[in-house]
Amino acid sequence: MKIAFVCTEKLPVPPVLGGAIQIYIEGVLPILSKHHEITVFSLQNSNLPNVEKKGNVKYIRVKGRTRTEYVNNVRDELTDEFDLVHVFNRPRWVPILSKSLPNTAFSLSLHNEMMLPKKIDSQMGQECVDRVEFITTVSKFIADGVKSLYPSAENKLKPVYSATDANKIKPFWSEDVIQDRINMRKQYGLENSKVILYVGRLSVKKGPHVLVEAMKEVMDSHPNTSLVFVGSKWYGNNATDEYIKKLQNEAKGLKNPVVFTGFLTPYEIPKYYNIGDIFVCTSQWEEPLARVHYEAMAAGLPIITTDRGGNAEVIEEGVNGFAIKDYDNPQAFAKHIKYLLDNEDEAINMGKMGRKFAVEKHNWEIIANRLLKLFESIKGC
Repeated sequence: MKIAFVCTEKLPVPPVLGGAIQIYIEGVLPILSKHHEITVFSLQNSNLPNVEKKGNVKYIRVKGRTRTEYVNNVRDELTDEFDLVHVFNRPRWVPILSKSLPNTAFSLSLHNEMMLPKKIDSQMGQECVDRVEFITTVSKFIADGVKSLYPSAENKLKPVYSATDANKIKPFWSEDVIQDRINMRKQYGLENSKVILYVGRLSVKKGPHVLVEAMKEVMDSHPNTSLVFVGSKWYGNNATDEYIKKLQNEAKGLKNPVVFTGFLTPYEIPKYYNIGDIFVCTSQWEEPLARVHYEAMAAGLPIITTDRGGNAEVIEEGVNGFAIKDYDNPQAFAKHIKYLLDNEDEAINMGKMGRKFAVEKHNWEIIANRLLKLFESIKGC
C-alpha cells in the first residue's frame, strides 16, 4: 500500500522541536515502512530539507504560516496514487482533502478532543465520520467523547495508545545509566537529594504551580528533597510569560533546590528521567493521555498523576502509581509524594511494575502492528 500521513501544521517530522504527535509518527514509521510505502506531510523547517527520502519513507514538508495555507499546500501535493490518507488530529481536514480524491480511503488519528462543537461544527464532524474508514484515538477517553457526540462513529473508533522506546529510556537502576544518573545529579547539585521530577510544558493547564505549592509541605517534613522541571512554555524555544515568571519566583521561596532545565529536544529528554526518584504529572485539564506517563514508566519511576481525561487509563492504583481525583489540591499531591518518600521499597516496586507495563504493553512494535491491522483491513487496499 501507498499511505500518506498528514501531520498537524504546528511542528515538523521528525520531532526536532518536540510534539507528541510528531514523536508518535517517528515511533511507528520504522515498523510500518517495512510493509508499506509511506509519505509524511509536515511543516517546513529550516534545519530539514523540503523533500527527503529515507528508506521506504518519503518526507514532504510544506509552508504553513497559517493553518489554511498549510492544509492547502498539503492538498496540492496529494494525488490519487495513495491507497490511504491517514490524517492526524485535524478532522476538519478530512472533507477538505478528500474532496478531490473520491476513490481514496481516508482515516483519522485523534490525539485530542478535536470533535467538540467548539472545534468542528456538527455537519462537518458527521461528514468526517462518514468519510473515514476508522478513527484511532490515543485513549478510551477520547473515543468515548467522540461516540457521545457522533453515535454512528462507534464501530469506527479504535483506541491505539501511544508508546515509548524502552531501549532509549532505561530504568535508573540499569547499569547502562547508573553513571549518567550520578553525573547529572552532580551537574545540578542534587547528589544527596530525593528528586521529584516534572516533565512537560509549563502552563496553567499542566499545573506545575500545584506541584510547587505541594513541595512547600514536602520540603518541610523531608529536607533532603528537591524539584526538577523539564520543559518550557512551548515546543522549540525558551520563550517566557507572566505565568512562568510567577512560577519561578514562587519556586525561589522553597527551602531546597529547584531546577528549571528549559526546553529540551525529545532526543535529550530520556536521560533526564534518570535524575528522578518520583514522577509527578499535575495536569489540570482533561488530558487525552499525556505520553510522559509512558516515558516515566520506562524509566522505572513511580507515578503520581491526576485522574483527568485519559491519564488514569495507564495507572493501576497503588501498583505502578496513583491517580489523584482531587487534582487541584496541593495537599493531595504532598500526601502521595511523602508516602512514596517514606516507603522507598514500595516506591521502587511501583517503578518496576511501571517498567514492566511499558515494555510489555506500550512499545512501538505493538502499537505499529495494531495500526498495520487497521490499514490492511481496508477493502480494496
